[in-house]
Amino acid sequence: MLNKNVETFIACDAEYDDAKVVIFGAPFDSTTSYRPGARFGPRAMRGESYGIETYSPYQDKDLTDISVFDSGDLELCFGDTSIALVEIEERAETILDDGKLPVMLGGEHLVTLGAVRAALKKYPDLHIIHFDAHADLRDDYLGARLSHACVIRRCHDLMGDGRIFQFGIRSGERSEFYWANEGHTKLRKFNFEGLKEAVSALMGKPVYLTIDLDVLDPSAFPGTGTPEAGGVGFKDLLDAILTICSSLNVVAADLNELAPALDQSGASTALACKLLRELLLAL
Repeated sequence: MLNKNVETFIACDAEYDDAKVVIFGAPFDSTTSYRPGARFGPRAMRGESYGIETYSPYQDKDLTDISVFDSGDLELCFGDTSIALVEIEERAETILDDGKLPVMLGGEHLVTLGAVRAALKKYPDLHIIHFDAHADLRDDYLGARLSHACVIRRCHDLMGDGRIFQFGIRSGERSEFYWANEGHTKLRKFNFEGLKEAVSALMGKPVYLTIDLDVLDPSAFPGTGTPEAGGVGFKDLLDAILTICSSLNVVAADLNELAPALDQSGASTALACKLLRELLLAL
């Protein structure tokens, strides 16, 4: 007897009721400002995940020992950004209401706004840890306030000052850095310096972890829409993720901005798969 072929991320095939963590894809890149293609990231990660092992020698854990449900990709409206964000919010809200932890795969970084809206409903004291090459603090990009260049600014609109911690930032308009330094966000440039202090400040608080993969140096991760030289390495990013997940109450997370077609070698997709494995095990 044959079963339906339903492709999931490797070993993430638990039943929904049994799962503590739920993956869903948000394949959206309609506001991408430079090179498009991030909408194909979630699908590529699922397919290429079978090129890695379920076991992590970094953590001495195995995906087969935990329960993760992969709910597949949302079918998002590309003609209306607001509708797409509502659909993302609704999926994240369902997962959170069922007492599970959502892990969203983008897509461009704007998708984070939908999931943050859902998390704020359940956790009004939510804080964000943001890894990225870009500040994403513009009030608008070419007149659009819903853009991946504005996503953290839109999150700040919902949350207010002092609740967003940014790391690895090395690109943005001068006004974005000045605005952050006025106390609106806690922005650290170039690397993860200051992360331990941020973790200490966030003990006991609900945390949303958002990872834009272009925080990595393009030499390690060229498959992204807006690569920026001077980024961190894989091990640096992994150590930062493990520090956060081992210490803080992470209630939701996302991994964004893989554009697989922009790296024909497949190395960027392989890296993203490995990082997702480590994130799932850490959570």
